[in-house]
Amino acid sequence: MPGSTDTGRVVHVISRRVVRAEPPPSSSPVPETIHLMPWDLRLITIDYIQKGVLLPKPPSKHAAVVERLASSFARALGLFHPFAGRLAVDESAGDETITVSLRCTGEGAEFIHASAPGVTAADIAGELYIPRDLVASLFPLNGLVSADAASPDGEPRRAPLLAAQVTELDDAVFVAASLNHAVGDGTTFWHFFNTWSDLCRSGGGATTEQPPPVLERWFLDTCPVPVPLKFANLEDTIRRHDDENHKQQQQAPLLQECFFHFSGETPYPGRPPLLSPPCRLRLEPWQETTYVLLIRCRGRVKGIPAGSGYVGNAVVPCKVRSTAGEVMEKGLGWTAWQLNRAVASLDDEAALVRESLERWVSEPTTRLAYNTELLGPADVGTGSSPRFDVYGNDFGWGKPEAVRCGPGNKLDGKTTVFEGRGGGGAMALEVCLAADALGRLVADDEFVHAVTKP
Repeated sequence: MPGSTDTGRVVHVISRRVVRAEPPPSSSPVPETIHLMPWDLRLITIDYIQKGVLLPKPPSKHAAVVERLASSFARALGLFHPFAGRLAVDESAGDETITVSLRCTGEGAEFIHASAPGVTAADIAGELYIPRDLVASLFPLNGLVSADAASPDGEPRRAPLLAAQVTELDDAVFVAASLNHAVGDGTTFWHFFNTWSDLCRSGGGATTEQPPPVLERWFLDTCPVPVPLKFANLEDTIRRHDDENHKQQQQAPLLQECFFHFSGETPYPGRPPLLSPPCRLRLEPWQETTYVLLIRCRGRVKGIPAGSGYVGNAVVPCKVRSTAGEVMEKGLGWTAWQLNRAVASLDDEAALVRESLERWVSEPTTRLAYNTELLGPADVGTGSSPRFDVYGNDFGWGKPEAVRCGPGNKLDGKTTVFEGRGGGGAMALEVCLAADALGRLVADDEFVHAVTKP
């Protein structure tokens, strides 16, 4: 079966260590506590962000390369020093109310060195179908939701907020990271990753072209700080997630993934491809379908700095609805225009975003995000962004040959968007679908003709 999970190949962990941040290059005092705002807290029930790049085989010996990566990881952690801390739960408020904050304890991040004998770059990125189990083994902290890293003050830290894994392949190296979603979104993830690669490429120096991190969280003036959560303890949120997830998994179809790359010159099919819900699910014309996308708030909502410097979560979900008949009849251009209008509307309706934050504070228990509820059976959702600098992550011996996601936050109907290799308007999609639907997509000659082969 394409994309079979039975690879027969095993990743061996060579070493595992805690890497502590090198002192920040600033003389400003390090805050002891960073309170999380509602956009952070709503994702405490979501899996870690997991992304990684496939790099060419370095000319130096692996041991030297691994130490170079670990050293630059520590220096990047010095700039993003809260990631070396922990999520702390305060249950002292009473009335079945808790707060969750980011404590800058300096306990460190995890760094793993691993090897995958017999595995080549072509095994990872040589085919349209993604070998799910093999790729998953290249990532740390699999299976954790962000709340799994939280513990009451005075108790041991349950899991790090950040971990990296460097895996030696026969002819390449895969460098991956997993970041707790409650402390940062995709923009923050790639800001850290870009900083890490810059520092590694510069050798032992502290040179990076990335903007300095803005660590202070943005809050509405009317928002209580810290934000109270109406739970007796944080385990209540995890149990709910686990219970729902178990029920969903019993009924969920087998998922498979493909990675599609489109060059900037490739004409895209004029009709809706089989990735669209009407084709994927063979909906009736009258049935409603929804496209869920994330819209960045940096520079859009007053008070949040523009650019990538702001550390935290600053995206809001947007849902665009239509019937299957409209999508099929009016075509791809009309569908894309509806999405464009939704994104543009945020500039005119920033006040609505602020109002939604105020509502979240009053009803947090009903507004936590759960993967089992993010996409319905007739929905498609898009994460990540082609604006993220993925292929610029040269750690000192060459730019990435490919990018892949870890197993976290995989849903039927989810697409993850990346910039394409070589720039020039190229774009790539990692698509997760039920096996039969993905099979129909790959068999669509017009769609596949637009795909650049691996």
